[in-house]
This record gives sequence, structure tokens and C-alpha cells, in this order.
Amino acid sequence: MKCPGQDTRYWKHDAIFDVPCPNCGQMLEFFKDQTSIRCKGCGKQIINPKMDFGCASYCQYAEQCLGELPPELLAKRDDLLKDRVAIQIKNYFKKDFKRIGHITKVARYAEKIVQQEGGVPAIVLCAAYLFDIGAREAEQKYGDASEANLEIEGPPVARKLLADLKAKEPIIDEVCDIISHRQPREDESVNYQCVYDAEQLVKMMDAKKEASLDTATLKGMIDKNMLTKTGRQLAETLVLNAK
Repeated sequence: MKCPGQDTRYWKHDAIFDVPCPNCGQMLEFFKDQTSIRCKGCGKQIINPKMDFGCASYCQYAEQCLGELPPELLAKRDDLLKDRVAIQIKNYFKKDFKRIGHITKVARYAEKIVQQEGGVPAIVLCAAYLFDIGAREAEQKYGDASEANLEIEGPPVARKLLADLKAKEPIIDEVCDIISHRQPREDESVNYQCVYDAEQLVKMMDAKKEASLDTATLKGMIDKNMLTKTGRQLAETLVLNAK
């Protein structure tokens, strides 16, 4: 089977184009279906600047196509995983809009934190989306989604979901480890700290809305709960100093 985007019958006039090599300036002729070519001027492998690799997150032929790409571009494929996980979370919780809203906020702040703290975005975002994935199973089995029950029920559900999305085993293992313990151990990874701080931040924001907490109490919660510098800064802005 041939990808429709690579079938020349559907090509338009701009399917063949010239671009300068970003390293030496030599003009390079690209066909739209070429993932990369080697520059005759400098010998560097140059990625097609107009090719959209977003389809790699779902296409069953992605391995055949992407196998020709340089390693640095293949690495970007992991980042596409978080978008598919986000969709699966919405499908999984269906009309539980309150929980979906909470998860979405956690993921949003986790992304802000990981950008500054230097973790692995693919792992942090997947773990943030899946941090409460055990809630439905926990409520069905035990009648509540306590943290202890989430730690038990979350990892198996997350592992299956990620495996179905063909995530790499190291990503699956670390994401499941993160959601298997909701309280930090000693010497936690940066990835865990980013997810934990995002969860704590959303909880504090919710607590402030539900109860009139004074400044001293809020500051104490921030000092006690936040693990990263970025997390503390966000908490001070969004919780402590928010009107």
C-alpha cells in the first residue's frame, strides 16, 4: 500500500522544489516524498523542510517511512505520543468532564514545568495525562479513588493504553513507575518532580477556590509540597499572589 501523500498522481505544481542547504548554501532539489537527501556541497544529510511527520504517530507504515530519517528526527516521534494519549484519556473518561478538566490542567502545568526543568517532555506529559488513569477502576472495585487505590489500579491500565499506542518500552516503564507512587521517594527523577508539582499545583488552586485560606497557610503548602523551582514560582504566581 502506498501513502496517498506520496502518490505522484495527487501531486501539485509545488511537489518538487529547491531550497538552500542550511549548512553551506548549496541549492538542493527535493521531491515532496523525500524525507532527506545528502548535500553534494557539504556532505550533510538534510531533512526535507516541507515534510510533515505528524502522521508518524498513527500510520501503520510509519516504521517503513521513518526508518530512513536521521536519529534526531526519529527522536521527535516520542513527542507525538502525548497527543494520542490525551485523546485516549478523553475517550476513556467519556462524560466525566470534571476529571478530564483536572487532568488537562495538570498536563498543561506539567508542560510548563518540564520546559524549564529539563526533563523528558514525552514522559512527563504522558505521565501527567495518566496520573489519575486508575480512578475508574478504583471506584468500581473499592468505591473510591483514594491515592492508595490509584497507585494500585493506575499502572496496569496505563501500561495497556501505552502498549496499544506502540510506545517504547522504556517510556512505558518510566510512566508506570511515576504513576505507581503519588508521594515522592528520596532522589526522585526530574520527570517525576515535574508531574508531581503539576498535580500539587492544581490541587492547591482548587483548594483555594473551595476554602478561604490565608496567605500563611498557602505559603506553607507551597514550601511543603513543591519540589522544583519552576513549580514553586508557578504556585506563588497562581496560588499565593492570585487575586
